[in-house]
Amino acid sequence: MNVLFRYTGILVFILLCNAKADAQDFSFSANGKPVMVLYTKDGPQMDSLLASLLADDIERVTSRRPVIVTDINQSKGNVIVIGNHQSNLIQSFIDKKSAIHKSLQGKWECFALKVIDRPKPDIDKAFIISGSDARGTAYGVFTLSQKIGVSPWYWWADVPVKKSSDVTVHQPEYISTQPSVKYRGIFLNDEDWGLRPWAANTFEPTVKNIGPKTYAKIFELLLRLNANFIWPAMHPGTTAFFAVPGNKEVAALYSIIIGSSHAEPMLRNNVGEWNEKTMGDFNYFTNKEKVDKYWEDRVKESIDNEVVYTMGMRGVHDGQMEGVKSAAEAVPVLEKIIKEQRELLEKYHHKSIDAVPQALTPYKEVLEFYEKGLKVPDDITLVWPDDNYGYIQRLSNEEEKKRSGRSGVYYHASYWGRPHDYLWLGTTHPALIREEMMKAYQTGADRLWVLNVGDIKPLEYDIQFFMDMAYNATPFKESSYTKKHLTDWNENVFGKNGSVIAEILWDYYNLAFERRPEFMGWSQVEPTTPTKVTTYNHFSYGDEAQHRIDKYNQLEDQVNGLRKIIDSTAFPAFYQLVYYPVVGASQMNKKFLFHDNAYIYSKQNRLSAYDYTAIAKDAYGTIQRETDYYNKVLENGKWKDMMSMKPRALPVFEMPGLPALKLDKKVGWNISPEGTDTSGAENLVLPTFLEGVNQHYFVDVFLTDSLSIQWSAVPSADWIKMSTKSGNLAPARNENQKRVWIDVDWSKCPKTEHSTGIVDFKSLNNKYEVKVNVFRPAGKVNGFVESNGIVSMYAQHYTACNNRSENKWEIIDGLGYTGRSVMNSIASSVVERFDATMLKQTGSFLAYDFVSFTDTIPELLLYAIPVHPINKNYSLRCAFTIDDGPLQLVDFKSNSIARTEEWKQNVLRNNAIRKLSYNRMKPGSHTLKIFAVDPGFILDRIAINLGGLKQAYSAIPETLSENK
Repeated sequence: MNVLFRYTGILVFILLCNAKADAQDFSFSANGKPVMVLYTKDGPQMDSLLASLLADDIERVTSRRPVIVTDINQSKGNVIVIGNHQSNLIQSFIDKKSAIHKSLQGKWECFALKVIDRPKPDIDKAFIISGSDARGTAYGVFTLSQKIGVSPWYWWADVPVKKSSDVTVHQPEYISTQPSVKYRGIFLNDEDWGLRPWAANTFEPTVKNIGPKTYAKIFELLLRLNANFIWPAMHPGTTAFFAVPGNKEVAALYSIIIGSSHAEPMLRNNVGEWNEKTMGDFNYFTNKEKVDKYWEDRVKESIDNEVVYTMGMRGVHDGQMEGVKSAAEAVPVLEKIIKEQRELLEKYHHKSIDAVPQALTPYKEVLEFYEKGLKVPDDITLVWPDDNYGYIQRLSNEEEKKRSGRSGVYYHASYWGRPHDYLWLGTTHPALIREEMMKAYQTGADRLWVLNVGDIKPLEYDIQFFMDMAYNATPFKESSYTKKHLTDWNENVFGKNGSVIAEILWDYYNLAFERRPEFMGWSQVEPTTPTKVTTYNHFSYGDEAQHRIDKYNQLEDQVNGLRKIIDSTAFPAFYQLVYYPVVGASQMNKKFLFHDNAYIYSKQNRLSAYDYTAIAKDAYGTIQRETDYYNKVLENGKWKDMMSMKPRALPVFEMPGLPALKLDKKVGWNISPEGTDTSGAENLVLPTFLEGVNQHYFVDVFLTDSLSIQWSAVPSADWIKMSTKSGNLAPARNENQKRVWIDVDWSKCPKTEHSTGIVDFKSLNNKYEVKVNVFRPAGKVNGFVESNGIVSMYAQHYTACNNRSENKWEIIDGLGYTGRSVMNSIASSVVERFDATMLKQTGSFLAYDFVSFTDTIPELLLYAIPVHPINKNYSLRCAFTIDDGPLQLVDFKSNSIARTEEWKQNVLRNNAIRKLSYNRMKPGSHTLKIFAVDPGFILDRIAINLGGLKQAYSAIPETLSENK
């Protein structure tokens, strides 16, 4: 049979058992004999390691370990040959005049694969893995490993290897292209709650920290992911990378390039290595001699490793440089420091300075210094940072694109800091990563990409996604590829269950994009504030909070169902990659949303308020139990101390304070209709039903005392449809309240424009009357329409997209609350000067037709993805007009460097919001036009408030009429 595997975007067939073979087929058990692995001792040091790792992989699959040889004369049968394309060994199989040799000549990290029949008398078939350099060979070796079914995550996520005694790989001649990004890697950061305690206590107790055994596993993972670069762990408590014997040697063995974070110039971990008591202040003004020697010692120590030096200077731990009081003062000092650092590098590397890889990350205040005129030598790579929440602060302008050092990106998928940490679960949406990183790539950021991954776990998929894009950016140019990548990866890991799991994870990322689990307490850090009630609306738009809970319930039901049927060999990977993050996120949401219920329902005297206090506590307990299972039971304790449910012990991770409940029980029971947060009012009315719009509203019937009652509801007309018309309530949980859904049968409804009906709710000699109003506009209305004083439209559902200038609107699949956003293409030109007349005549615009019924001054709400201007030449503007009235300019730019309150709220909710008034608008048909101004602006949705807007956190359902 044929088994299809996917790896790094390439489809590969593996032929098993009795499949028909051809000249390009290579069997791992021909004639019942295991294959051999051949390399030469004359090659790079890593070739020996690669031969051993490949043999391990083949044994994992076939249960038979290949013989490893270094002498071609000892080779026989089917042989895998690995080495550099220029080596005598490879050239004894592939002539140096061949296309393969020429294609690999002088290339960075490329490889070729080729199967050759009978190349030597004793060799039946040779599978050649030829690299342009050591890492090129490694990528070729691990490409073969993936072809036979060994995932890069076989160890770090316990992804199962499918065993077979008879494996044949079909391998046409293949020559890889150079990676899209030259340096591609990870930053181990905030490792206090996972990687370090796990390494110290479980995996590497002899070092009692992160040492060479741990780094060997990390470096192997990087090579399997086609990555090559690391910023080592550097938090307080972690021994500095170069201070642990064996660390730099294992980096050399695995050919991993060492860098250091934005705060660690010249490969120095200031937190662990600068001793203020013995060395004085880390101050270039007052202690220059010791600072220079400190850097010089590390340069000498790192000569034998491949490295990228971080240039410049910051404070000891992610703080501002000591001794400067302003940007004007800092700029000339930094320029002098960089000049002297480069002289130091030239002295010890004995080569031209532009041949020594260097980088500068304009992070936090350094970006301000750069914008104030800091001159950075042309060959230094500028590494543009995001704002810590996935939105890149700026990218290269046209002049910066010409720099020989090019540019790169430092990107966060994990973060400690204000406005709030997200260190627990991997929740950065792949669609956001793709949009931001491809925007970077298209503006020349192709030299260095580094991803802040915290403890590695549980960011496995984000790491895979990021590294695949860095290695081969081409397929990611299409936004639709994002979800395909997720599906392909999960199908490769979980086989037949993969597509279902991909849908689960897609929904998991969507929910987290709306609000990360760590942000559900509506608290902040620096300073730390207590948790509070969320701003999800429990009473309007069908109960926003319950919709969110329902979605998480569905995901939990799915993963619990899969847990029962998933193959036992796949269960550990399923638990780590799917079950724990989904259940953890779900329970964190329930902890706070059920806390909301307890609080707000107590104000309505609902008996169920007591239940919600208990359910919120249960959610907290579930997180505790699952985290204990992860650490203590999973894989027999392999990951003990890796998972913490309380990074930094912030308030959000604790059980929120629950209200002291004291209910007024005298009524016994009550109702609460949708649209109001009170009960027992004399005038109870549901939101108005509008013909053509898919609407249904709820009425909650609930106990206020520990009674058992029967209730009934009687509609006044047969056009009022109800989900149920009677029931029983009892004090027990899930029995003390009932949600009744009300809808309209328009075929039975009076033909008049306005109609009103009544639903009488009765029990215990009490009666509550709920009004049901319906509205039938004169004539059939299709498209967007005012309903209950609001028009809600998703950006993707424009009436027309008129791209008539260089500024072009394009759809971004997967991004935003609505699942598809619309972006002004980054290839667009900047509008240097806003000219309303010119823009209306020639500008590209999105048109949205809608109908209103209220004579009022409208309030327009635009919801955008909170990206930043592409570079300092741009802002983040669009413009709008209603009915071709005056054009109004809107700027969404926020100040992340100053960490303004606006920016904080933007990144916590992944939304930037503008509320704008416009001219008075009469009832009738209208057209809203949104004009493209600055490239990179991304619109998610639109609301027009005509007097009926309720508080809403999530996307308000579209008011779309579909009258036939």
